[in-house]
Amino acid sequence: MKVLKWWWGILLAFLLLGAARIFLPLPFANEIIIFSIYTMGCNFLLGRVGFISFGQPAYLAVGAYATAFYLYYFGTNPYIGILLGIGVGLVVSAIVGAFFVRLRSDYFALVNLALAVIIFYLMEKVLAKITHGDNGLWFLANMSSTPVLNLGKPGDFFIFIFLVAMALWAFYKYLDDSLFGACCLGTKINEDKLRFLGYSNYSIRWMAFIIANTTTALAGSLYAVYFGFVSPAITHPARAADPVVVTILGGVGTLYGPIVGSIAYTGMKDLLSGFIANWELFIGLLLVFIMLAGEKGIWGTLDPYLKKAFYRKGTVPK
Repeated sequence: MKVLKWWWGILLAFLLLGAARIFLPLPFANEIIIFSIYTMGCNFLLGRVGFISFGQPAYLAVGAYATAFYLYYFGTNPYIGILLGIGVGLVVSAIVGAFFVRLRSDYFALVNLALAVIIFYLMEKVLAKITHGDNGLWFLANMSSTPVLNLGKPGDFFIFIFLVAMALWAFYKYLDDSLFGACCLGTKINEDKLRFLGYSNYSIRWMAFIIANTTTALAGSLYAVYFGFVSPAITHPARAADPVVVTILGGVGTLYGPIVGSIAYTGMKDLLSGFIANWELFIGLLLVFIMLAGEKGIWGTLDPYLKKAFYRKGTVPK
């Protein structure tokens, strides 16, 4: 039965991501999947560990600029650039997380926001000679063709990020069902009891922080390769709340929340911005409604009804 749940979950994630390609223009579908990967880390931190982070743009920029520097100054293979972005993101997350996870959730949110501001200032002003400041780094023409999937082609790139998103979904599904996932939830709900059982709250939070923000750095690398361009705007503090908004919109702590939230947020942004200048106001009102309705988000609201519709009585998964 457990294997069946896994396959149903993978099939549903496959259909959600596949629908983005079938019913939406290719550039829009690529943007949605990158955004959903970007949100996965924030969703894990907020839903499992109870940490709200307004510093995700900082880790997004770490991955994006690591990839951009390689492709602009050193090499041409986008796959190597992506791996480099993941590696740098992992190292930065491990170093920063060693200090940040000692803080309580409110201070944690603020110190991460401060990090995003610092990274933005570094990329825009201090390191302007190598980042080219607001003009950014353009390297699309530098990327070489790659075998099997040529990431320079939007169609091949979609297949690649589709597979990456599916792998990440399966990974987070595994984490949720694992002892580590239970410990993450334990440190959110009752850290004293977890400590009594012999687990280190600090180590659990640190590992969760590394996993979440390495995922965010991966999203930054994918962003860089897809657009062939990176500028300090990627880490602008004004966009610090975006992944948090998408997480709440999709459903905090739900596996499908990042996908559903990304589709809803990106769709509303592109649709409303053509008619309403201050489209963020509509998103804000929608979030207020969701919070007042029970904080479940879109997927959290639909989930019970979908379970009743697709599972026989007595076989509904927990």
